Amino acid sequence: MSSPPKLPPQPRKKPSPQAVRRAVASSTAVETGQSVAALEEKLRKPSRRFAHITLAR
Repeated sequence: MSSPPKLPPQPRKKPSPQAVRRAVASSTAVETGQSVAALEEKLRKPSRRFAHITLAR
């Protein structure tokens, strides 16, 4: 018996910034008991304190 030929790996799609914000907000909400919507809103608004920092690409 021969094994089936291996297919080349499929390129992965990058998550959208909205998906990253939702994941961070929901994870934080589970840990802190805060509202996901409130945390998402905080993440959406730019912070002057860290305005020079962007999400990893």
